[in-house]
Amino acid sequence: MMDEDKLLSGDKANDAEASLEKSLRPQTLAQYIGQDQVKHEMGVYIEAARKREESLDHVLLFGPPGLGKTTLAMVIANEMQVNIRTTSGPAIEKPGDLVALLNELEPGDILFIDEIHRLPKIVEEMLYSAMEDFFVDIVVGQGPTAHPVHFPLPPFTLIGATTRAGMLSAPLRDRFGIVEHMEYYQVDDLEDIVKRTADIFQTSIKPSGAHEIARRSRGTPRIANRLFKRIRDFAEVADQDAIDEAIVSRSLTYLRVDADGLDETDNKLLRTMIEYYDGGPVGLATIAANIGEETDTIAEVVEPYLLQIGFLKRTQRGRVVTLKGYDHLGLPYPSAN
Repeated sequence: MMDEDKLLSGDKANDAEASLEKSLRPQTLAQYIGQDQVKHEMGVYIEAARKREESLDHVLLFGPPGLGKTTLAMVIANEMQVNIRTTSGPAIEKPGDLVALLNELEPGDILFIDEIHRLPKIVEEMLYSAMEDFFVDIVVGQGPTAHPVHFPLPPFTLIGATTRAGMLSAPLRDRFGIVEHMEYYQVDDLEDIVKRTADIFQTSIKPSGAHEIARRSRGTPRIANRLFKRIRDFAEVADQDAIDEAIVSRSLTYLRVDADGLDETDNKLLRTMIEYYDGGPVGLATIAANIGEETDTIAEVVEPYLLQIGFLKRTQRGRVVTLKGYDHLGLPYPSAN
């Protein structure tokens, strides 16, 4: 039974949870779980740059949301023992904003730009000279008195993160010396992440519980941590000492996450394509209109995992639900499709 006073708990726990939230992010490459190839390569580049006492070459990290791109940028800064300034593409509206950020950097420092594919074109063009030759030219004044000012910069490292590498212009992409693709995580790695999170939150979790959370987290650490925190709530209110497979399954049923880790939106997308369009092919804009989601959300968040696990495939004419997708929903596959 759920006691009222348990549900109406005070704010004391919230402050502690906020500080724990920060410690969920690993600080070093050794603590960083998964992405072994990326980790190995970055370890080599970081060690070489430190031996030469140079700034690290510019780094582009791309992959679906929630795979640890921002965390890896923080880890790189710690490993290089330099400061990091973080911002996002849409936040840098004009060249002056970029100059203000660059002006605060010390030699070797890192500027991290999340969603770098959303940088305004005029800002992106100013980045070219900053990345290649460590200077920017800015125009001071207006009208007849306007004149360019050559603004030298300290050697710095730009780390760009994007979920849509294809939307980056070729000149910007070519200026990154290190390009790393973040893959979806294996269940074993996610299990380790869930166990580490449980340890940080001082929560007891059984191996079967950790495995079940990992298996249903869509290969994404952010989702694994989010599900863990919600399952911990269910376990606490049910007065359960340790999180096991049974409480995980029960909690995820409440959270409407199915046995393959798909949520309501994923299943709605598959069902809509099958029921309205005979499984496809269907265009992205049509799917978005049907299920009431933005096209960007479907392209960046929903679709990549469904493609990865083989429930959807892309064709020139649009998206098509596969045999596995039909099986998942328990629907017969049309023989003439």
